[in-house]
Amino acid sequence: MTTTNETPNTTDGPVPAPEQRLAMPRLAPDYYQAMIAVDRASRQGVDPVIAELVKVHASMINGCAFCIDMHATDARKNGEQDHRLVSLPAWRETPWFTARERAALALTESVTLLTQGHVPDAVYQEAAAQFDETELAQLIALIATINAWNRIGVSTRMSPAAK
Repeated sequence: MTTTNETPNTTDGPVPAPEQRLAMPRLAPDYYQAMIAVDRASRQGVDPVIAELVKVHASMINGCAFCIDMHATDARKNGEQDHRLVSLPAWRETPWFTARERAALALTESVTLLTQGHVPDAVYQEAAAQFDETELAQLIALIATINAWNRIGVSTRMSPAAK
């Protein structure tokens, strides 16, 4: 049996979120505003359904609770179904995603997990078969941007509000 020094949660309520380390909007306002502008630009021409699936999936991979909550909420507001959102970690095992969505999710994984083999030619070629060059460029911009946001959220311990 493994023991820890942590006290188990014996209450039935939610556990408080970790304390946020610092507030980027206040401490690096020019950078933060630039990220907002980059985010806006990265979404241009990307199907909103695919955009939110990509953002949720990358955020799940990166463990960014703030971004998972935000983008899952946005996806639901745009009509996304819960069963598709909760199955994103196993998207290959479901019949619920289109060929374009699958190509975008595979590219998201490869770009997000660069240290695990870069972006394989087959993944890139599948995305290129599903998206024209402009769409593909915007999709890569979107994936890079959500990964930047995830790194901000995780490193500063941004957390979603209790619901």
